[in-house]
Amino acid sequence: MISSLRQPVIGITGSDLVLRQRHATPIKARAFLPSLSREKTQRSLVSVQKPLHIVSLGVGNFVPVKDDERGDLVKCGAYEADRSEVEAASTPSEAAKKVKIGIYFATWWALNVVFNIYNKKVLNAYPYPWLTSTLSLACGSLMMLISWATRIAEAPKTDLEFWKSLFPVAVAHTIGHVAATVSMSKVAVSFTHIIKSGEPAFSVLVSRFILGETFPVPVYLSLLPIIGGCALAAVTELNFNMTGFMGAMISNLAFVFRNIFSKKGMKGKSVSGMNYYACLSILSLAILTPFAIAVEGPQLWAAGYQTAISQIGPQFIWWVAAQSVFYHLYNQVSYMSLDEISPLTFSIGNTMKRISVIVSSIIIFHTPVQPINALGAAIAILGTFLYSQVFHIIYYPKKNAIYT
Repeated sequence: MISSLRQPVIGITGSDLVLRQRHATPIKARAFLPSLSREKTQRSLVSVQKPLHIVSLGVGNFVPVKDDERGDLVKCGAYEADRSEVEAASTPSEAAKKVKIGIYFATWWALNVVFNIYNKKVLNAYPYPWLTSTLSLACGSLMMLISWATRIAEAPKTDLEFWKSLFPVAVAHTIGHVAATVSMSKVAVSFTHIIKSGEPAFSVLVSRFILGETFPVPVYLSLLPIIGGCALAAVTELNFNMTGFMGAMISNLAFVFRNIFSKKGMKGKSVSGMNYYACLSILSLAILTPFAIAVEGPQLWAAGYQTAISQIGPQFIWWVAAQSVFYHLYNQVSYMSLDEISPLTFSIGNTMKRISVIVSSIIIFHTPVQPINALGAAIAILGTFLYSQVFHIIYYPKKNAIYT
């Protein structure tokens, strides 16, 4: 046990220290401490200006040690230290973890903004969301296969059980990815993300009925402004499209299942978040490819490509490459974050990131926004903030550290 003591500056000399037994029998200090000279009058020989660490034998309690001559004593050791040493010993790993998660979140959000911009540009010129979604997964899968082959990244060690547990995650990921892309091909990026801001509501409901988790009443109440804000934004959307709206809603539900299944599947696995998402991309690509061919087909793709090249030029190819690369990167970083946090916290971060996406897309694409529509978006975002605060206060209360 280590304790820290701080006292005013005092002077202590060895002959001034006296130890007393239970019957008040004085014991000279030299029996316990080395003798201290008193040649220099009353000057301080020991300064207690800095805190003293008092170390006792035993954990949590002082342990009496039998002394043949003086009865029961407590053996202690003391040494001087700066307050910084005491504070540094508190929770450095916790602070480092928070910084690490903050960096992950900032990178995740920035990459997501860039992806959404290029994705919308591609869909405006080439309205084939099934192929666009397939190319995103194919690019990420190719990047990771090259990284493993060149040993830039260590290849994961997987078995059949791993791929079995990954399959439902891949199905949910595929549905959510395609549904979001379909939504953005029909409506503005800002509208898609306003609707997708309702993900915490889906997360709480799925966690309640699938995982059996219960939440306090304030958590449920904090969802009301999210749902109300999304509904207001949808009703007042100038370019409302039912396909775009339903695509965003389906994407919400699918991604909540993906996050929950991912967290459950990653428990006890030696596969890192980065490699986990790489394997997820490969499996999702295998699931999506036949459906993309069946829904759209090579003939439509070829005709659309010729139209896009004639309108945009060779720059269109770079748009497709950019949206595919940035899609993989932002998802990879998000799964690295999922290594450190819970599914609900992941959903909170995923919703807060939409603020930057909504604002940037409105500015870049000059999306017309009515005041009532903006109010709905603001209410939904504010609801998300309230939800995160309520959840944090209830489940992660701040603990004040007191130093004496």
